[in-house]
Amino acid sequence: MSSRRFVHPHDEAAAHPADLAALSAHIAEDEAAMFRRLPDRDLVAAFADGIVSLLFPDGRHAPRTPAGIHAELEARCRALVPLLASLREQLPRTPEALAHEFHLALPVIHEQLTLDAEAIEAGDPAAHGTMEVVLAYPGFLALAFYRIANTLHRAGIPLVPRMISEIAHGRTGVDIHPAATIGRSCCIDHGTGVVIGETAIIGDNVKLYQGVTLGALSVSKEASGTKRHPTIEDRVVIYANATVLGGDTVVGADSIIGGNVWLTHSVPPNSLVYHQSQVRVRTVAEVADPIDFVI
Repeated sequence: MSSRRFVHPHDEAAAHPADLAALSAHIAEDEAAMFRRLPDRDLVAAFADGIVSLLFPDGRHAPRTPAGIHAELEARCRALVPLLASLREQLPRTPEALAHEFHLALPVIHEQLTLDAEAIEAGDPAAHGTMEVVLAYPGFLALAFYRIANTLHRAGIPLVPRMISEIAHGRTGVDIHPAATIGRSCCIDHGTGVVIGETAIIGDNVKLYQGVTLGALSVSKEASGTKRHPTIEDRVVIYANATVLGGDTVVGADSIIGGNVWLTHSVPPNSLVYHQSQVRVRTVAEVADPIDFVI
């Protein structure tokens, strides 16, 4: 964007357009600077959707031969090339080379997602098979887009991984940074409101319920590039609306973190951490002012 967009507001009084004419000129300058230099959001979404639907058939396509599917996998990965073309100057390798690397990574992505689907199905009595999980569970979709985005992120591709993560966030309510590390057989149950930060590390066979936050204690820009988010070791269960914060915080293996817990320090393996609230039960007659909520 224009250089004015990055001027600190205290450094220059005219950093922001003062009237419609100035705003129009400002936007025109940004348009010229950004033309064909950003990935298309719709194409990014179509790419991620295409990979997931091919790895896990949804019944819409007539059966194909293995050779035909192999060719289609190549074609879907080649769709990455035009997405990356606008970022060519920022890429570690050519768009073609990066698309080929992603193509070779598909067996690993498929294995990871199969294990995720099996973990979600095993952890939810309401699930009737992994196909139901693949087609209908937001936790699986969030993990599917994360596995794709994380693979691209580790290849050094800028921006596109974050766009994929935010597409999943918008659809599922699950916010997973593409740079986060998530082990095998992850189960995100329900999912809405789950936040997994950039430097979070999650081990194998971890289960997260809705509203869980794996966040940072500090959000200052100076902390960028440091370990700011917690480490969750293997076989940990974190129940709804628990918040675990801090780069030095480690939740030991086989621990259970109860609902609504606020945790900012490490706990050893096999810990049970829970929040105990006081619940008072009274009759309506004992309440001086009637409770009358209108929602």
